[in-house]
Amino acid sequence: MKRIAICNCLFLLSTTLWAQEKETIKDSFYVLSPVEVKAVRAGENAPFTKTNLSKKEIAKANLGQDIPFILNQTPSVVVNSDAGNGVGYTGIRIRGTDATRINVTLNGIPYNDAENQGTFFVDLPDFTSSAGSIQIQRGVGTSSNGAGAFGASINFSTNEVNKEPYAEFNNSYGSFNTWKNTVKIGSGLMSDHFTADLRLSNITSDGYIDRAFSKLKSYHFSTAYINKRSSLRFNIFLGKEKTYQAWYGISEDDLSAGNRTINYAGTEKPGEPYDNETDNYRQDHYQLFFSQLIGKRISFNTALFYTKGKGYYEQYKANEPYSKYGLTGTVPTSDFIRQLWLDNDFYGNIFSMQFKDKKTQATLGGGFTKYDGNHFGKLIWASNGLPDPGHRWYDLDALKKDFNIYLKEQTQFAGNWYYFTDLQFRYIKYNIDGFPGNPSLVIRNKFNFFNPKAGISYNKNGWKGFFSYGLANKEPNRDDFEAGINQQPKPERLHDLEAGMEKNTTKYNWAATFYYMRYKDQLVLTGKINNVGAYTRTNIPKSYRMGIELQGEIKFKSWMNASANLAFSRNKVLNFSEFIDDYDNGGQKVNNYKTTDIAYSPSVVGGATINFLPLKNLELSLLSKYVSRQYLDNTQNNGRVLHSFYVQDARAIYTFKKKWLKEMNLVGQVNNIFNKKYEPNGYTYNYFYNGELSVNNYYFPMAGTNFMIGVNVRL
Repeated sequence: MKRIAICNCLFLLSTTLWAQEKETIKDSFYVLSPVEVKAVRAGENAPFTKTNLSKKEIAKANLGQDIPFILNQTPSVVVNSDAGNGVGYTGIRIRGTDATRINVTLNGIPYNDAENQGTFFVDLPDFTSSAGSIQIQRGVGTSSNGAGAFGASINFSTNEVNKEPYAEFNNSYGSFNTWKNTVKIGSGLMSDHFTADLRLSNITSDGYIDRAFSKLKSYHFSTAYINKRSSLRFNIFLGKEKTYQAWYGISEDDLSAGNRTINYAGTEKPGEPYDNETDNYRQDHYQLFFSQLIGKRISFNTALFYTKGKGYYEQYKANEPYSKYGLTGTVPTSDFIRQLWLDNDFYGNIFSMQFKDKKTQATLGGGFTKYDGNHFGKLIWASNGLPDPGHRWYDLDALKKDFNIYLKEQTQFAGNWYYFTDLQFRYIKYNIDGFPGNPSLVIRNKFNFFNPKAGISYNKNGWKGFFSYGLANKEPNRDDFEAGINQQPKPERLHDLEAGMEKNTTKYNWAATFYYMRYKDQLVLTGKINNVGAYTRTNIPKSYRMGIELQGEIKFKSWMNASANLAFSRNKVLNFSEFIDDYDNGGQKVNNYKTTDIAYSPSVVGGATINFLPLKNLELSLLSKYVSRQYLDNTQNNGRVLHSFYVQDARAIYTFKKKWLKEMNLVGQVNNIFNKKYEPNGYTYNYFYNGELSVNNYYFPMAGTNFMIGVNVRL
């Protein structure tokens, strides 16, 4: 999988558990969240920057594109797609930080790959069809389970109770032969105790990029038994993906020549490209939750989970020596077909105990996880004969243990003022028994992190304000350790200051958030080569992000409303050293820079939506997105950039109901209606040859004008 090339009976306390309290509770999004999700979410008065998406808001955008594209209109978000149309492998950055620094949880269960800490949403096809709500916290946020949040956290909840029985059939078709077929059925709440929900999904697409097809299947089953004071829930969700590789990008020369869909994957094979240069992976999730209300003010919940992942990506490699694979052939070289495998088990327990009275809410929570990963490479064919079919030229194991415990408290201490404290301890242990390029390098590493957060907030008559400070520490990724025994990376540290104000009325609302995120020892690519000749991330002493995020909504008339967000930021590396390969003299040359922009960090990101309701059952929407110029590396070189882009989409939703039909939606969406040619992602590598600097930029183009239409039926 790409994760190699570049890694609950779920228990629900009834959504109305805290509703038994007699006092008025304003933040319905938080209150109606299952208790296992509340433990990692920020409530109404928590002093953190957040965006909440309801089930209805999620459904509007759910026509088959991957999770990042569902979140595209939220503040400071930039998304990209290898295949160019949002299906298959996709990526997301929030405030310029990539997915390895975004903490993701599913019902409070960690989802980030334990080794490289990325999030591969391609392994959760159509997961948004099961999501009841999503919360995005920007910055450090509140303590969560799993990987450290170094730019944001995203929490998904699927455990809301559907009280009424239902059946849904959601079908979409669009450009590039893209299909999405989803069936959902639910029992409703039977005998006031039992509920079950089932979803089956199939998504296929040819992709915008040549041969970048996707074949995605998923299954989600959830059942729960709920009593007045306790509940038990069991979840299974499975995802299976087969995607043709499209992760090499397109060279600047080809892009300039108009070859926007060319794909280099599989082209080492003579003649036609190899037809099975694919990524193949299956991921199975099992979650079991138990929750108990103790007295009137305390609830307890715990969850056991197990995630099984297994798969490989296949490659055609031309004219390589047998010796590279530890073999001896009748001739020195051959063409090979090889598979790079990952077989892993990820399991553990999370827990939380929550206390609530009239003025105080407190949560004691944490969890323990263990990851067992096996990396191996297998040869399945050779043009000049394979002496040992199925030969493994590397077979390496990795083990990671992660323990965390946190205590959060929020208290109303004076009138409409609240203070918040959050103390977390996290322990990580890495055991890595070699790497494909350096099998003898054994890593034994331990990290102990203390992550405190504190803040104050005010809430009265529609006015809200907050100020907070958070400290986060984050361990290096697996590949960072391959640098060599004498080049081991240090953990990263982030100090995050956030201050915000907002105003809410029945006709409009607005919010402004200021943030300052100061990094120590941030790991970035510098061009430096490690001991095995690979480019490695290097700790840089000082860097920071500073910005302001503005957002607002207004209801002009009963038939017209609009929302928008706009983020301005300054993202800088101090005293940066660039390493460039010198093919003429050997070694590397070094360029030093005093202050430069952080790569992939646009200074302006904006989104806007305007909705028209000309008829009772018709909603027309115009969606806009702007992203300013980004740099491909940390040198702020104008020859290595992603150009700014502004794109607009248009959507129409017609809804009607009949006696026998709860609801039917006809949805049509045209993406990139002005056919903008843009590339939200890319990479660069450079070297000196014949006395000249050669700059090699590669880009991941997005599709021009394309469409999706959908028919959603709910019985």
